[in-house]
Amino acid sequence: MRGHTVALKDVSLKIGVGEHIAILGPNGCGKSTLIKAITRECYPVIQDRSSVRILGEERWEVWELRKLLGIVSNDLMASCTRATSGREIVLSGFFSSIGLWPHQEVTPEMVQSADRAMELLEVLHLADRDTDEMSSGEARRVLLARALVHEPRALILDEPSIALDLSAQHELSLILRKLAQAGIGIVMVTHHLSDLIPEIDRVVLMNHGAIAADGPKREVLVESKLAQLFGRPVALSERDGYYNLW
Repeated sequence: MRGHTVALKDVSLKIGVGEHIAILGPNGCGKSTLIKAITRECYPVIQDRSSVRILGEERWEVWELRKLLGIVSNDLMASCTRATSGREIVLSGFFSSIGLWPHQEVTPEMVQSADRAMELLEVLHLADRDTDEMSSGEARRVLLARALVHEPRALILDEPSIALDLSAQHELSLILRKLAQAGIGIVMVTHHLSDLIPEIDRVVLMNHGAIAADGPKREVLVESKLAQLFGRPVALSERDGYYNLW
């Protein structure tokens, strides 16, 4: 439930460690609520046979869980628009915070890890720049470095390309492909088919708070299913592992 609204109902879903999966659906279908259930920002209503098991456990100390997940979301992006340097944002990934606070102890090893993550994302030159002085694409890559700094078991992306121009979208796609090929699990939530990188091999379609389809990408991404999902006729094209919808 989100307030008095049923956001997810009768959802049964299992995602394996290291899997590359996309959760696709229109606005308001429950995608972001599903992600918030994984990150423990939302909890299911107590009912018989209702449970959420994350990395094999039903109960977590939430800050310990978030040390195992790399999260990039619009909520986090909004929190980064203030006078906090790029390196501070990345270092805060060790503490599941946004920016650094006086009680947090940053070690030299953490700084080295932060610089390696920023170098991987090609944003080390932004280490001392405040995030409110960065472009949307630069800030998104800094946030991705924050998600990777503590070597998470899975990377969770909520609408990763929002507010990015065509060039920034292309750069983000190349970075995500590099991470996927390195063996990092990716769970991507989006309503843009063009966000899917070729390494994603499983797609879940969501609508009205339920799962409409779940399976291999080539079986799920067909015009008839996508037309039903979005409620209008569509034309689907594929090129070099990338998909587009009109």
